[in-house]
Amino acid sequence: MITIVIVEDQGILRESLACTLNLQEDMQVARTLSDAADALDVVRETNANLALLDVCTENGSSGIAAAKQIREACPDTKIVIMTGMPEITFIEQAKLAGADSFVYKNVGTEELLGIIRSTANGYSTFPNATQSIFSDASALNETEISILRLVCEAKTRKEIAAELYLSEGTVKRHISEILAKTGYDSILRLAVHAVSQGLIVPKMDK
Repeated sequence: MITIVIVEDQGILRESLACTLNLQEDMQVARTLSDAADALDVVRETNANLALLDVCTENGSSGIAAAKQIREACPDTKIVIMTGMPEITFIEQAKLAGADSFVYKNVGTEELLGIIRSTANGYSTFPNATQSIFSDASALNETEISILRLVCEAKTRKEIAAELYLSEGTVKRHISEILAKTGYDSILRLAVHAVSQGLIVPKMDK
């Protein structure tokens, strides 16, 4: 039996997922919750063998941060990360946190059930990164993504330099590279686009 903890902050989706999974002969939902900060405690309490975690949950908590905690404390628990947002770093973050699989919320029910079953059986499923202005030749490196994320958080160039331990001149050079890669003439316009399209989710707990 696959015993599952669901973390999802949207009530209707959380209840729908629980109902669907409980209808499966090989699945049982042990608990549902809306805040990923409580996920580890609930996994421990229920002895769940799989955690289905949304990335962005109640109170600004992160399912990816919860995944890391669960992986360290309960190494045998399988972890599936899910999101409805195309944020450009979520898949890599999920892998680094120790997640077993990653799924976008727009998949069909049968595909989700298949991913849960295959993950429980020891297989990993990670989708290709979604295409965006940051794809292919426009791919930003880790430093450039960090700078753009801080711009999205309304940090000044001086604050960005201090946080990333760079000189202001280096930050300025990276911003020029970002604009050259993406074709934008303003880092602020790019930041607005990135946030509005869900490509960058600023101020998410890690």
